[in-house]
Amino acid sequence: MSSIRLAIVRQKYRPDGGAERFISRALEALKNHNLSLNVITREWQGEQNPDWNIFLCNPAKWGRISRERGFAHAAQQIWQKERFDLVQSHERIAGCDIYRAGDGVHRRWLLQRAKILPRWRQKLLLNDRYHRYVMNAEKEMYAAPELQAVICNAEMIKHEIMEDFGIAESKIHVIYNAIDSQHFMPGNEQIRLQIRTKLNIAANTSCLIYVGSGFERKGLEAAIRALAPTQRHLLVIGKDKDEKHYKHLAASLGCQNQVHFLGVQNNVLPYYQAADGLLLPTLYDPFPNVILEAMACGLPIITSNTCGGAEFIEQGKSGFICDALDIHALTNAINELPQQALGSSMGLIARERVIPQNATQLSQQLVALYQSLMRV
Repeated sequence: MSSIRLAIVRQKYRPDGGAERFISRALEALKNHNLSLNVITREWQGEQNPDWNIFLCNPAKWGRISRERGFAHAAQQIWQKERFDLVQSHERIAGCDIYRAGDGVHRRWLLQRAKILPRWRQKLLLNDRYHRYVMNAEKEMYAAPELQAVICNAEMIKHEIMEDFGIAESKIHVIYNAIDSQHFMPGNEQIRLQIRTKLNIAANTSCLIYVGSGFERKGLEAAIRALAPTQRHLLVIGKDKDEKHYKHLAASLGCQNQVHFLGVQNNVLPYYQAADGLLLPTLYDPFPNVILEAMACGLPIITSNTCGGAEFIEQGKSGFICDALDIHALTNAINELPQQALGSSMGLIARERVIPQNATQLSQQLVALYQSLMRV
């Protein structure tokens, strides 16, 4: 069949973002297929393949609603002018052919976040103008007649979309993210010791890792509270404007010497390889790439039942699934992890589970979907 002109829409490309890593991996995986690859974005950072066509659209913005509405309108104008065969949006924009629900369902996230807020702030959150705009945009997008398919990265999100928007199951396709298990792989004692020496952490200290920016959503407070009664350490990779709050929390719990704030790291691999488990009690997360990365590195996982990544975890065998706010359960899970991941049965089971999630499988699933839509 003739080449398919595919446009992928993402407002801003940030190299450390989960959605952006999905896009870059998908584009790389698709490069050998009969596809013309195009990206519509405000800003593209990082490497750019010469075979990809980048359409920059950066309309003026005066606030969050203006930013979202302006980009949506500008992106629509580009794809209507270019007349692409398929438009796959990673933003909530009505009129796309395919929507990838990488951010999940906005109302579900707000309901989860409300659980950690005082009652008066809960009401403000749900009535906030920006959040109402996003929920309306989401509703309009799912109701638009142009929408042919929805890509989810977890069964959890599939069922939420069906329940909240009445979308037929046949329209929703669960396609898990890809992981390069030849890049993300277990380290050895030398790498482990090298990183620990750099961080002044003893080689025999059991050390967990937390990876993610946006500490409130990713559950860092629960992670610190759960870790405090244990003897384990925690490497915190990521950034947040309220980082001081979390440092003060660790100090108030007497575990400030166990929690190491390391900021954003361009190369997280050696930190995975120096750790003994991933601790990510996220409030709401469709499927963070860090779970795949950590599992590929042979780390058992502790995460929440409101994280799509939990679908890859065998309870008690490759990790533990807890309520994001159940500190006691999280602490018990931490204590149940092996003292050292390297060579542990939990670590081996975790790695084996994600090895099939490779770029070839991802591209085959995506191409099959695109071809089926072109035949409709």
